[in-house]
Amino acid sequence: MIRIEDLRFRYGEGDFQLRIPELAVESGTTTAFIGPSGSGKTTLLNLIAGIIRPEKGRVETRGVEVSGLSDEERRRFRITTVGLVFQEFELLEYLTVLDNILLPYRIHSALTLDSSVRERARSLAERVGISDKLDRHPRRLSQGERQRVAVCRAVLTDPPLLLTDEPTGNLDPVNRERVLDILFDYVEDSGTTLVSVTHDHEILTRFGRVMDFRDFHAFGEAGSGAAGGAS
Repeated sequence: MIRIEDLRFRYGEGDFQLRIPELAVESGTTTAFIGPSGSGKTTLLNLIAGIIRPEKGRVETRGVEVSGLSDEERRRFRITTVGLVFQEFELLEYLTVLDNILLPYRIHSALTLDSSVRERARSLAERVGISDKLDRHPRRLSQGERQRVAVCRAVLTDPPLLLTDEPTGNLDPVNRERVLDILFDYVEDSGTTLVSVTHDHEILTRFGRVMDFRDFHAFGEAGSGAAGGAS
């Protein structure tokens, strides 16, 4: 599903540099990345999704060299292949909860919005306990409710790859389990690959593989990342 070779990435002229000589994530697996803030975990998700490009190296996702696509090709790739749960949710304040869930179908012609999609959106919202809030706007939601909207939006398109950035970070124990159940049930039912960034060590037992991101970054020229496969 994901293959990375000789990847290098840095932001501007800062000291931080993400280095991954080799990393492979197989289809249908669940992987959690852990590590301190600022170690590059979110950056890697953005590289895999094609939101940003590496300074050097190859990023291949589902057989597509994402790092070599044009901007428009990367946008189409994301909308048809990747479900994203952003750490800051990225909800649009002027849209209702329902329309935020349906947003992927409104921003690219590669997806077709019909009654079955609307019904699936309502079903997902009911499953995570926000079906009574579909007509509200995000400003009237708690952080945990906003998180659940973002999760519903990510799985709505039936993506073969789910990338989630702190998917349980704003949830109480009951809603944390609700969100995890919908993610892992979806993975089991569809064979989707799940890659998650988390600081929540209590959920790590649910993942098939856990990788410490401290193996994949260096500051200045002091060192280099370890080969993929650490757990």
